Amino acid sequence: MALIEPGRKAPTFTLRDQDGKVHRLTDYVGHPVVLYFYPKDDTPGCTKEACAFQDTLSRLRKSKAGIFGVSILDEASKRRFATKHDLTFPLLADVDHEVAEKYGVWQKRSLYGRSFMGIARTTYLIDADGKVARRWDNVKVDGHADAALGAVEAL
Repeated sequence: MALIEPGRKAPTFTLRDQDGKVHRLTDYVGHPVVLYFYPKDDTPGCTKEACAFQDTLSRLRKSKAGIFGVSILDEASKRRFATKHDLTFPLLADVDHEVAEKYGVWQKRSLYGRSFMGIARTTYLIDADGKVARRWDNVKVDGHADAALGAVEAL
């Protein structure tokens, strides 16, 4: 599937976090949601990104925004990652990459000449009405969490 364009309805999802709690996009109607997709738990770039979002968490919550990190690794991996780095927001396990596919981030990737399917680092800002307000493609980690926070505050 293609990436979701701003102005379009965000696909619904139901996923479990690192503590086994179920999260549904529909549970957050009326509040903005930052939904960021990352390739793998506890890798340097993904750790830096998650810690940057953790650092903005109090300001995001003041905006009544939800934040979710999503990757294809399981709940146990998410739990180890969250514990190791003191991450207190939900990291969602999309083990069968169904949600990543719905959002168009399950893509052909290549590394060291090897091709494979994986998550393209992408962030969606979903507005209070459940529509995509903004999308960041091929995210560069440095400064990204602050940019996403700024976009939430601008809604």
